[in-house]
Amino acid sequence: MVLESTVICVDNSDFMRNGDFLPSRIQAQQDAVNLIVHSKLRSNPENNVALLTLANVQVLATLTSDAPKLLSKLHDVQPNGDVNLLTGIRVAHVSHPSYASPSSSVFNALPWQLALKHRQGKNHRMRIVVFLGSPLDSDEKELIKLAKRLKKEKVNVDVVNFGEEQYNTDKLNRFVEAINGKEGTASRMLTVSGGSLLADALYSSAIVQGEDGAIPPGLGGAGGFEFGVNPDDDPELAMALRISMEEQRQRQETETRRVQAESAEAHTTEAGSDDALLSQALAMSMQAAESQSHSSHADYSALTEEEQIALAMQMSLQESQSGSSSHPTPMDAEDAEGRIDDPEYLQRVLGELPGVDPNSEEVRNAMASLLQPKKEKEEKK
Repeated sequence: MVLESTVICVDNSDFMRNGDFLPSRIQAQQDAVNLIVHSKLRSNPENNVALLTLANVQVLATLTSDAPKLLSKLHDVQPNGDVNLLTGIRVAHVSHPSYASPSSSVFNALPWQLALKHRQGKNHRMRIVVFLGSPLDSDEKELIKLAKRLKKEKVNVDVVNFGEEQYNTDKLNRFVEAINGKEGTASRMLTVSGGSLLADALYSSAIVQGEDGAIPPGLGGAGGFEFGVNPDDDPELAMALRISMEEQRQRQETETRRVQAESAEAHTTEAGSDDALLSQALAMSMQAAESQSHSSHADYSALTEEEQIALAMQMSLQESQSGSSSHPTPMDAEDAEGRIDDPEYLQRVLGELPGVDPNSEEVRNAMASLLQPKKEKEEKK
């Protein structure tokens, strides 16, 4: 059996909230890491595994063979920040001040026990397993440079590329090829598309089966025991995993309810704002109509009696014309103008108006003022 020290780098960026892997990317990753941990520790009792995060690079567990400790730390990981692949791999290989400053959380978390280069079992092979479910924005030249250094130090790297394979596949392929060189095959990459079961894809891959293609004993298949652990072999571990998973689900359900409540509240506030604006517009429209009505009454009351009579006569003529035709011809306009100048026609119209005495002095004066322009025009002729 191969003796191996492995550092598993997990992606805990904000992209891991996505639900293209059920129930989410981060939970699918937890199941897959669980599988990797058991495959490494059960393939050889002397193997050990460490965990670190790639976003806000942080040590979760230093090299150990304590599976419950590793899985307990794993289930506490929450999405936060952006992934930093280069820094994570460098810390996994060798925690050196040029990679992690002495004031950083990485340096203070027993980095010499974490780093593969300073592992206690010097006869152990070194391997890094990288889970990447976020877009990779690292410079390709820096990736190749790091790959060549890892090859020189005899560090193998397995990459699980999922979720953002359309952005990352080409870069990661060249990275793995640079580590392997022309004839090497010890470093591998697995690309898993959305909608697939990440743990199932890993189970049938060389990353789990190892160099000899054999599945570690007691690991179970994809359709085997829950969390890949036989409760009869390790009941405490199975119970711890079940409790941890239930707590994780409750946290995610609480977060989902909170986001839905905030979204509903924002929608209600927006709808209330629209209603308020509509009510305000209606009120302004009614005020404008009311003020216009008051203005019309005020203007009418300011006219003299003669002007009021003349205005009433014009309004009566307009109503008569609109009742007969909405588009009068030029002949209709000339005929209407002639009727205004006809004393008999005006006398008859005034007689039909309620409350108007056509024989009163005011009405006669108004008629005379209307007929005066016509008389002056005829005298000029």
